[in-house]
Amino acid sequence: MQRTTPAALSDDEASLLRRVRPQDWRNPRPKSLYDLAIIGAGPAGIAAAEYAARRGFTVALIERAVLGGDSLHTGSVPSKAIIRTADIYGGMRDADEFGAPLPEQPAFDFAAAMDRLRRIRTRIAVYHSVHDLTALGIDIFFGEARFAGPDKLVVDATPLPFRKVLIATGARPKIPGIPGLKETGYRTSSTIFEMTALPKRLAVIGGGPLGCELAQAFCRMGAQVTIVQNNPKFLPREERDAAEILNWSMARDGMEIRLNTVVIAARREGDTKILETLNNEVKGEIAADEILVCTGRVPNIEALDLAAAGIASNPRRGVTVDGFLCSSNPDVYAAGDACLPLKFTNAAQSSARRAVANALLQAGQKHDNSVIPWCTYCSPEIAHIGLQVWDAHRQSIPIKSYTVMLNDIDRAITDGEETGFVKIHVAEGSDRILGATIVASHASELINEIAVIMSTGIGMQALAEVIHTYPAQSGAIMLAAQAYRRDTDSTVLQTPSGKPLV
Repeated sequence: MQRTTPAALSDDEASLLRRVRPQDWRNPRPKSLYDLAIIGAGPAGIAAAEYAARRGFTVALIERAVLGGDSLHTGSVPSKAIIRTADIYGGMRDADEFGAPLPEQPAFDFAAAMDRLRRIRTRIAVYHSVHDLTALGIDIFFGEARFAGPDKLVVDATPLPFRKVLIATGARPKIPGIPGLKETGYRTSSTIFEMTALPKRLAVIGGGPLGCELAQAFCRMGAQVTIVQNNPKFLPREERDAAEILNWSMARDGMEIRLNTVVIAARREGDTKILETLNNEVKGEIAADEILVCTGRVPNIEALDLAAAGIASNPRRGVTVDGFLCSSNPDVYAAGDACLPLKFTNAAQSSARRAVANALLQAGQKHDNSVIPWCTYCSPEIAHIGLQVWDAHRQSIPIKSYTVMLNDIDRAITDGEETGFVKIHVAEGSDRILGATIVASHASELINEIAVIMSTGIGMQALAEVIHTYPAQSGAIMLAAQAYRRDTDSTVLQTPSGKPLV
């Protein structure tokens, strides 16, 4: 979010700015020494600041733009708000299946949808506002932070003495080096929500989670969307059957899909933006009014002068950290998108709290990607946690998978949401759950049950005994566990604790 003059702000924007960077803000006079200085006030930085302050440590929180980071302003919050709008509008086409009359196709009010997005963003900002953070005793500094030595940190020209530092500067959209793209003009997740009108034709470059989410949402709102993916499937980190369901769903929405396709150039002809593509040596073109680039993210670390502090880093992967999130400088830690391969808000917040515990409390907590769930918020949603099948094969871990299709689940049938499945991977010879993939309308909620199970060490045998509400789509999880139990009733296996199953 760019700072603008008060006269240019709407009421919602002005209210948001008061919470995330007041116009009349003056940085406080630094304390003689901070227990923790945090660079970046996105999800990781705010989680770290609150965690440390509530434990009595002195905290300096440094932010170069606005509190909340991409998650609040250009990422999770606005994208999910617009996805919800698209789901409501797109769902009208199926009204007759539920006995409701098909409404006449209304004109989509894009301005109203964006107003709702801004209201939601402003409301959520209150929970981690300048007022709330300073009330915890956190000193907030707006400005550019950089290292001036292994034990020296400055904000603009002001030195900030510290015991420990946490780098939580997040990441930004990665821009591919496509000839002519800059001259043609494009949008990213950082600018797509600044549009004032729904584009008639939208070309999306990238078939990862964000590209698929926004492509489907804009298609459902009425744009003619073409999505280009250089891989043979969407969501390369997900299982093939999950990606194929998404492919079918987006095709049903009317999206034009081009897989195994590379954008080799871009140009403008009048008001039309054109992407030149290549698929198996066959050239093609895509005409659009707007181009959305969703080709990954890169860490924001260039301006920190990490070398001056002896901090090892990589331009693509970010700050180099060990399993405890400590950098090559023992007084500097990192968390979130600035150092992790999983660039999700929940991973950022979890890693930030662990980093603070390790830095200030010598907790010795290792960061563990295997229990971090993630979700792509398309229709249907695709969620995952733990090992994928190929991870297990690469690590020579024998597994067995138990799959329940949603079209066998009573609640999914009554909801008209039968597309999808629950698949749970179990270590052979025990009932220990190693990973799971869920494709369902509410996969983002269902995967949390698996996250609790894996984090607490509950096995499939015990899960099979857990009583679920009926009818519920989570019944698919229970049925998968019961399938495991039937499969192993005649075999003596070991529980995660090493005790025999009986």
